[in-house]
Amino acid sequence: MSVVIAQTAVVDPRAQLGNGVRIGHFSVIGPHAKIGDGTLIEEHVVITGHSSIGEDNHIFQGTVIGAHPQDTSYKDSPTKVVIGDNNVFREHCTVNRATEKEDGVTEIGHDNYFMAGTHVAHDCKVGDRIVIANNGMLGGHVRVGNDVTIAGGVGVSHFASVGQLSFVSAMSRVLHDVPPYTIVDGQPTKPRAVNTIGLKRHGYTTEDIAVLTQAFKLLYRARVGVDKAREIVYSQGPIRPVIKHLFDCVDRSCNGRHGRGQDQRSKKAA
Repeated sequence: MSVVIAQTAVVDPRAQLGNGVRIGHFSVIGPHAKIGDGTLIEEHVVITGHSSIGEDNHIFQGTVIGAHPQDTSYKDSPTKVVIGDNNVFREHCTVNRATEKEDGVTEIGHDNYFMAGTHVAHDCKVGDRIVIANNGMLGGHVRVGNDVTIAGGVGVSHFASVGQLSFVSAMSRVLHDVPPYTIVDGQPTKPRAVNTIGLKRHGYTTEDIAVLTQAFKLLYRARVGVDKAREIVYSQGPIRPVIKHLFDCVDRSCNGRHGRGQDQRSKKAA
């Protein structure tokens, strides 16, 4: 399939466009952009900086990908945005390139759906099959696991992590890490329940759901503490991968500042 570029679009000749790429009116594609096969770019889209976009993405009107990070320390270095396949970016999404503070890449995986006004800040790492509803905002250095749903108007603080198969309720303020497999809401968010429906939809067994529910009650209802909860759960049967992953994530969060595992406390000098 040939590339189709609207007459009013501006595409730098150095940009790399795959087969079947379509670019709508008044869109601007910069010289370092790389766009994979079958990607559809609607009107008034800007793709700038060192942005690599995979195959069969659909980018709606007004979206800006690869612009400078909103970080005053940024010095115009050639950091990147890397986006996988089969993603949908609805109207007026923004994905900022990275700073120099990590690996220099803002990264988005595959099969994600970003609704209107979603913001993905610098240095974020976003997994696969994620839905972020209208006006969801990810601060810098945020991590989002696979199969997460973030409802409308949610703000996620910088350095926070949102665990896989979690659900963040609308208008929530995420200041701490979100444990995997849980439903959270509030300002700030608190764990409310195990994401039972999401687990069933993704094929998790009744045994997985039962052990996660037990751990959730111990951690967030009885509040027996992480070590005691782990001891109780581990003593009652085989250690299922889901429960080990949950406790590993909780441990990491507890070791970070403000409940954010990425924001590790500095070790005191011996």
